[in-house]
Amino acid sequence: MNRQMKRMQERAERQSKRSGIDRQAAPAATTRRAQAQEKRKRTGFRQFLKEVRLELNKVDWPTRHELISYTVVVLVTVVVLTSFVFALDLGFSKAIVKLLGS
Repeated sequence: MNRQMKRMQERAERQSKRSGIDRQAAPAATTRRAQAQEKRKRTGFRQFLKEVRLELNKVDWPTRHELISYTVVVLVTVVVLTSFVFALDLGFSKAIVKLLGS
């Protein structure tokens, strides 16, 4: 059950409680209705691409300078953390060899 159907089911339950009607069949009917509406509301591929394009126009894209600086930060962080893990691995392996080796 997706989010939209759950919301519709909760809304139907709230409405039935307000009106004093407590029906058990209402959520199942609401779920079936929501599934039928979802099938009818499907958009075509072109419409989907148009909507994607409109949403991507709303995105606040980083400038070239920001992109370069973020990339440098990520690369430096990766190198530092990789070196740290390598040093730990090397240290632990040498310690284990000294402890277990004769």
